[in-house]
Amino acid sequence: MKQGYIIARIDVHDAETYAKYTAQSPIVAAQFGGEFIVRGGQCEQAEGAGRARQVVIRFPSYARAVEFYQSPEYQAILPLALAGSNRELVIVEGA
Repeated sequence: MKQGYIIARIDVHDAETYAKYTAQSPIVAAQFGGEFIVRGGQCEQAEGAGRARQVVIRFPSYARAVEFYQSPEYQAILPLALAGSNRELVIVEGA
């Protein structure tokens, strides 16, 4: 079975609100087998427009990644992320 990934590119504009989200998101992701493999950290924008923060979460399958995103638990904390940042987020199947 191929793994699933959530890839997010983020600019935080309200650190206090966004911190409330980041305190809870790993707990919710873990309920679906999610593991953060990239969470901020040093990065270099090599091509195109970029964002300040990058996040990659690995799941056991694409379906589990979708289940995480659509879950009531994640949807309950999502407004914190949206209020505290501008971002793009995709759910992809691994190779």
